Amino acid sequence: MKKLWKILLLAAVCASLLTGCFVEDVEMSAERVEAASGEESYADWAVYWYNCGSDLESKWGCASGDIKEMLSVDLSDKVQVVVQTGGAKKWHNTQMDADKLQRYVYNSDGFYLVDEQPRGNMGSPETLADFLKFCKSHYPAAHTAVVFWNHGGGSVDGAAFDENYDYDSLKLNEFYQAFQSAFDLSTDNPPIDVVGFDTCLMATVDTAYTFCDIARYLVASEETEPGCGWYYTGWLEALSENPGMDGAELGKVICDAFEKGCQDEEVADEITLSVTDLSRIGNLMEAYESLGQEALLNAVDNPGFFPAMGRMASRAENYGGNTEDEGYTNMVDLGDLAYHCAELLPESANAVREALADCVTYKVNGPYRAKATGLSCYYSYNSDKKDYSGFADIAACDAFTYLYGYEIDGSLDDRGMAYLNGIGFEREELAEVPTLEDVSTEQDYPVYIDDEGNAVMDIGPDIANMLKGVYFRLVYVDEEQDIAILLGRDNNIYMDWENGVFQDNFQGTWGAIDGYLAYMELIYESNDYNTYMVPILLNGEKYNLRVVYDYNDGQYYILGARKGLDANGMADKNLVQLQPGDEITTLHYVASMSGDDSFALYEMDTFKVTESTSFGEVDMGDGEFAMMFELVDAHNNTTWSEMAVFTVEDGVIRTEAAE
Repeated sequence: MKKLWKILLLAAVCASLLTGCFVEDVEMSAERVEAASGEESYADWAVYWYNCGSDLESKWGCASGDIKEMLSVDLSDKVQVVVQTGGAKKWHNTQMDADKLQRYVYNSDGFYLVDEQPRGNMGSPETLADFLKFCKSHYPAAHTAVVFWNHGGGSVDGAAFDENYDYDSLKLNEFYQAFQSAFDLSTDNPPIDVVGFDTCLMATVDTAYTFCDIARYLVASEETEPGCGWYYTGWLEALSENPGMDGAELGKVICDAFEKGCQDEEVADEITLSVTDLSRIGNLMEAYESLGQEALLNAVDNPGFFPAMGRMASRAENYGGNTEDEGYTNMVDLGDLAYHCAELLPESANAVREALADCVTYKVNGPYRAKATGLSCYYSYNSDKKDYSGFADIAACDAFTYLYGYEIDGSLDDRGMAYLNGIGFEREELAEVPTLEDVSTEQDYPVYIDDEGNAVMDIGPDIANMLKGVYFRLVYVDEEQDIAILLGRDNNIYMDWENGVFQDNFQGTWGAIDGYLAYMELIYESNDYNTYMVPILLNGEKYNLRVVYDYNDGQYYILGARKGLDANGMADKNLVQLQPGDEITTLHYVASMSGDDSFALYEMDTFKVTESTSFGEVDMGDGEFAMMFELVDAHNNTTWSEMAVFTVEDGVIRTEAAE
């Protein structure tokens, strides 16, 4: 039986895995006119809006909805907006043509089509450069803001994923290439006042460094954005009423309008948006490099460094999911990472937090993103070589580039060794990077039952020091029905890291939606709250419900539903709120007991959402449940314990080690 369960459970792990901005077709028209000359169109503020509609527009009309928000503002003659549309297979309005790149101007006189080009790739730096040159030539202003609208994928994948060109996106080096070809760049006098990303995940230290000689301020989100995105009516109206504001003031207005819009849509629980003063980014980059250097020097000297940092990173606020089911953005809040690593990296961690506080001049946060400090950084949660290679191409910090390369490969090339020698490491031999593969055996780690009836795994401090996390997987067993149902993954166990002893905390309860048992998987853990992924069908379409357990009041809360990263690295921007009348079908991984089939995702209970729909723990009643401890190292390698079996009869739990 043990061997069969091992096969089934491993197979399930390998298999694991809208109404937020939908608008009806918008009536919209624009008279075709010639583009203005630069002299006659000069304004106090010009907003250059690079609107790559992508599937956010073709499926839900989100871009059309935001353009509609813009058109509801009566702009003063001191403000104008230049919009380029493209990147979507379909537009949900009566004006935009999906077969063309089109340029529009909205000002105090109205909304005009001023230029058309054949369809082109909005994910190409040449397309962006052409738009920037057009704006600079025809619609200059005393102050300019450049806004990017689309999906975002963090430091590695960039933004502006074009649906018509296999979701090609602009990487950070391509953004720089485009601006460099259109403007004279200068850290002392950057040509742009504000660069904004109405996208997911682009408030990163790498983004800030990329734009530090392009713009004075960066406005962007660390986390995925809800589908409603920025509230264009709010901030454009404020700019029109006060065109004398500077970039910092505009950034604050954008943040406040975004927060208000998300609160009105009831999707503000996990929002982040920050304003970064890029003129102050130099001090942060020095502190960030020092943090990486201290980490690298520790790593090459101490085999236990990477697991220890992994434990810290798992507790730091991170964005976009970073699990097998949701996909890996590998983005973590820089300040929160430094906070958790303060004992591990005492010489540099505090300086990073101080530099962040100095350059992030304003931010808004939802209650379940309270630790966001304004900028995220790359951390290799999944140790994926391809993803790391993308990071190495754009990284703003040499030390972290070498650090993660060393973690993944266990060695440094000649350039890495030269860098290491340059920061004071004089030995030739580097510490080994230990992984579970080094100690793997054919036997699972033993589990015994103690005198109090608890399932205990004692792996000792040496193995524990190789791990970044210990979790458990729970399975419901029904031998009469010949069925096994995987219930999920959690960390609700007693942990003694110093001695390497871990003990179950099985109570016979599990998470449920309106009393219907759900598969739930832990995706973020902290002292204040845990976040879980719960796969469901929502009105027949696959989504991951996001649920938090708040330790402050001991309650679960449903934040909404969204999809994970797609194969192109795009984060889903459309957080969906459950509405009364919606249909939910719970999804579970199921396998037979007697056959050799692997766990597969099956539809279970179907029910309607009501005004009182909620998530909470329920008593699972009598039955048999199997549990395995899951050990995860810094490379994301996983190994397992032997199985413990809990038999519940009349509410009494009997625990046995599986034979």
